[in-house]
Amino acid sequence: MTGIQPGLIVRGLDRNEIPVADWPCACSHHERARDRKAVTEPTARVRVGHCTHIGTETRRTAA
Repeated sequence: MTGIQPGLIVRGLDRNEIPVADWPCACSHHERARDRKAVTEPTARVRVGHCTHIGTETRRTAA
């Protein structure tokens, strides 16, 4: 990904808005979660400097 920094971006938690989380990863995978419950899930999985998607894709391909 060019021009986009990998990391977790969460918006709307401190306002009267629907929370949205974007997670662009260094492996080019992108996840988006919308609403408070859904935003909690990726925030629990994100590890700084560690891609959790590579192993997932490898398992999917092997299956």
